Amino acid sequence: MTTLIVGIVIFFGLHLVPLTPLRDSLMARMGKGPYKGAFSVASLVGLGIMIWGFAQTRYGPAAAEIVYWPPVWGRHLTMLLVLLAFISLAIYLHKGRMKRWLKHPLAIAIALWATGHLVSNGDLGSVLFFGAFLVFGLLDIVVQTARGRVAQFTVKPRHDYIAPVAGIVMYAVVLYLHPWLFGATVVNF
Repeated sequence: MTTLIVGIVIFFGLHLVPLTPLRDSLMARMGKGPYKGAFSVASLVGLGIMIWGFAQTRYGPAAAEIVYWPPVWGRHLTMLLVLLAFISLAIYLHKGRMKRWLKHPLAIAIALWATGHLVSNGDLGSVLFFGAFLVFGLLDIVVQTARGRVAQFTVKPRHDYIAPVAGIVMYAVVLYLHPWLFGATVVNF
C-alpha cells in the first residue's frame, strides 16, 4: 500500500506544479523544452510507481481490505461509464464541435473512467488508485474552467463523426485485452 501512496503523491503532486507560480519559475530557469521533458519523465516515473503499487494491492492481505461492497448492478454502470470515457478521450484527440462543446474532454474522460472503476471495485487499493484519478479529473475541470482555458483549434466537422466511432473501437479493444493487460476479466468472449 505504501508504494501506491508514494506513487499517488509523486504523480499527482507533480501535476499540481502547473497550478502554481513554481511552474513559471522552473520554466524560466530550465527552458520550456527541458521543463516539459523533465516533467514528463518524472510523471511517468510517478505513474509507474503508482501502477506498481496498485498491482501489489491486488494480492495478499491488502486485497482483503474492503472499503465497501460494490452493488450488483455496478458492473453494468461501469461498462457504460468507461465507454463514455473512451468516447470523451476520442473527442479530446479530435478537433470537432463536440470538443469545443465539452471544453475539457480529457478531464471528463479521466473522471468517468475513475468513477466507473470505483462503482465496481470497493477494495482499499482501488479506492485510493481510482479515487485519486477521480479527484484529479474533477479538480482539473474546475481549475481549467476557472482559468477560462479552452483549447483553440480549427473545427473539423467530420471529426464529430469519427470521434465516437474511434472511442467505441478503443473501448472494444481495451475490453477484449483487459484480462491480459490488467489481469481482470470484464466480459467473457
